[in-house]
Amino acid sequence: MIRAISFLFLLCLCGNAFAQKKFTTKKTANDKLKTVYDRAMRMASLNQFEDALQDFEKALKMDPTFIDAQLQWANVKNQQAKFEEAKVGYEKVIAIDSMYEPATFFSLSIVEFDLKQFEAAAGHMDFYLKSAPKISPARKATAEHYLKNARFSAKAFANPVPFELKNLGPNINTTSQEYLPTLTADGETLIYCAEASSERFAKQQDFYVSKLKDGVWQKGVPVEHLNTDGNEGSQAISADGKLIVFTACDRQGGYGGCDLYYSETINGKVMPPKNMGPLINTKLLETQPSLSPDGRTLYFIRADSGWRGGSDIWKSIRQNDGKWSQPIKLDSTINSAEQEQSPFMHPDGKTLYFTSKGHVGMGGFDVFYARMKPDGTWEEPENLGYPINTAADEGAVFVTLDGRTAYISSTKAGGFGQSDIYSFDLYEAARPTPVTFVKATVVDAATKQPLVAKLEIVELETGKTYATAVTEADGEFLVTLPAGGNYGLNVSKEKYLFYSENFALDQPGTMEKPFKLDIALQPIGEGTAAKPIVLKNVFFETGSAALRKESLNELARLKSLLDENPSLKIQINGHTDNIGADADNMKLSNDRAKSVYDYLTQNGIDANRLKFKGFGETKPAASDDTEEGRKLNRRTEYEILK
Repeated sequence: MIRAISFLFLLCLCGNAFAQKKFTTKKTANDKLKTVYDRAMRMASLNQFEDALQDFEKALKMDPTFIDAQLQWANVKNQQAKFEEAKVGYEKVIAIDSMYEPATFFSLSIVEFDLKQFEAAAGHMDFYLKSAPKISPARKATAEHYLKNARFSAKAFANPVPFELKNLGPNINTTSQEYLPTLTADGETLIYCAEASSERFAKQQDFYVSKLKDGVWQKGVPVEHLNTDGNEGSQAISADGKLIVFTACDRQGGYGGCDLYYSETINGKVMPPKNMGPLINTKLLETQPSLSPDGRTLYFIRADSGWRGGSDIWKSIRQNDGKWSQPIKLDSTINSAEQEQSPFMHPDGKTLYFTSKGHVGMGGFDVFYARMKPDGTWEEPENLGYPINTAADEGAVFVTLDGRTAYISSTKAGGFGQSDIYSFDLYEAARPTPVTFVKATVVDAATKQPLVAKLEIVELETGKTYATAVTEADGEFLVTLPAGGNYGLNVSKEKYLFYSENFALDQPGTMEKPFKLDIALQPIGEGTAAKPIVLKNVFFETGSAALRKESLNELARLKSLLDENPSLKIQINGHTDNIGADADNMKLSNDRAKSVYDYLTQNGIDANRLKFKGFGETKPAASDDTEEGRKLNRRTEYEILK
């Protein structure tokens, strides 16, 4: 009687102890067969696979029905990654006695999966789950996961998604490794990781940056203020490029093997990197950061040391005082029982891309995306499909603002080095909500000097604040806006008239190019120009003077301006386009101006400080020959009275 249990074959997923082999030959023959088989098992346990195979094959010549020898021969071929031969071996075991060891179907399914024979793999794993008399909970979970993966992979292979990699070229990619690409919101700056050498390491990770010029990425250069002789990598950049969060390992004063650090650009000066502190960083590994579009939510990976245990996606919120909150782990919709890595929150603020071993996929780390619901919970993750995902481990993806282009690193043959950075067109179903950006400079209307001003963007439909910021000394700001909404921008500064702008991104064609503004705030006081200020977020019902609810935020700002400047007197002006009778337009414009006047007086502004007047179509701001021109002419303004 021969019974075999070995650690090696448990690693090969061969099940519990093998059933005993019953010999029907003479005792002397049994003893010789046992000696050969035992020697083969000993060689296999020492990873001397070729010697083991020779002895298993010798035993099978002595007795072709020796099922244990046939099973262990297949297991060794499996261990050697010779999957075709392993498959043949397992099929011979089943031919001898299909129910001798039910786990044979488990092992056969695994090698068929490795051979991309997914339908066969699914059939054999399904049979194993239904026929095996006793399966441990852990083995059952593994088998069910493989079954789901096999069924998914069969469909994915039969229905490949569009995928064509485009190498970024020799200015970015070298004979070494380049990976983890990220871009600023305007798409003009690429930061990525690459291998370099130092006094401490034969190879280390450093940051490189490249600028896009005339459609061509310029030669990448090291980011000197971030690179050290240690390892830096996996960076996230805020939309305006003024905040970078990155991973650095083994730095003095760190909390774990790898911590998250940040560096900010303030008034044009790059600040030295700082550790994000003990709330974010622990004795575990904190890596792979990603920032929300407003830079106030940080997503990152927290993993057990050496990645031996789990790795999950966490998030932290930046408070008004600049400090980061206690991180919380994303729920089980995103974080599986296996490892998650490489989170990337798209600037639409609701589409999260990440890699996972635990969700149903092609095997190894696959790339997934999940969309955040309005209540902050998550929809079920979707696999990006084949051939973006394969049986190998896939890396992080970065998706541009418009959602059409993704960047990824790949070891695809034909590149410049070991790992190159590529772009590809992301197919429509996997795209996030398109996002544009507003880039502006705020100056004093009189002196043309840049101003430190406050800006707020409001979702006009809900009245909720989408983003707030303060410009730096250079007066510049950049914010991202996702499609589908109607947004109001307000720029204000003490002792200045406020400026407003409207971005109707629920309208066709509004996402084709970003908004670039030069904003001149008019100072209040002596010499203030009498130029009227358009209230771009005051709206009326069609053909009526009834204010729409989307106007309330802007009207509240106008009231605040008057409250903060009690000596200020203004006139509300109404204007129309030239559609309709002159007299009707004059009356409509006057009624609309009065509606704003009434709002202010009803909310505590002294009527003696206010006037209103309608001008009808007599003072056009643009030609009435186009719809765009007529839209500009239908406006409400305020101007200072002397």
